[in-house]
This record gives sequence, C-alpha cells and structure tokens, in this order.
Amino acid sequence: MNRLFMLLMFAGTFFSASSQILLKQSADKEYKKAIYEYLNWRVLFAYGIFFMVLLVNTYAYTQVEYKYGSIIDTFTYVFVLLLSRFLLKEKITKGKLLGNLIIIFGIFIYSL
Repeated sequence: MNRLFMLLMFAGTFFSASSQILLKQSADKEYKKAIYEYLNWRVLFAYGIFFMVLLVNTYAYTQVEYKYGSIIDTFTYVFVLLLSRFLLKEKITKGKLLGNLIIIFGIFIYSL
C-alpha cells in the first residue's frame, strides 16, 4: 500500500470539505435572478473541486485498500465541522460535537 496515495485521498477529503463550505457561502447570499444561485463562481469552483477529487480518489483507490479509503473519506465530516467554525464562524453545538466524536470513535473501531 502506497502512503502517497493515502495522503492524496486525505487531501481530497479536505478539499471536499472546502467545497462544501463554498457551497454554504453561496447558499447564504441573495441573488437577483434564480439562475445565479447555480451559476456563480463559488458553485462552479466547488463542483470543479468535487470533480477533481473524484478523479484523484478513483486513481488512488487503485493503490489503497478499500478499508482505508472509507476511513479516510469519513474525515470530511470532521473537516467540515472545523472549517465551519473557523471560516463561517458557526458555533460548535453539543450535537455537532457529539456527532463528530461518534464518527471519530467509529473510525477508530473500524480501523482495528
């Protein structure tokens, strides 16, 4: 198993989380026309990132066991929580924290 490909997948989870933050920022804005809700730079860039991550992950899965790939992909939820806190200034509620702790615990159990 190649660690470089695992790092690529891990970077992909970070970029996927960043794309979700861009989509959230776009959803929070008011637009003059409905079409601009879907055709603005944030949305197009976010979906471009999603597409690139898809290509990288598809290639990385040729070198990474599926077990580790699913563990790495789950970190997107943790990144979204952290990026939401620091970039969008959202509060981390008890429910969000509990949910992410359950995810981390599940990652730990699954990886045994």
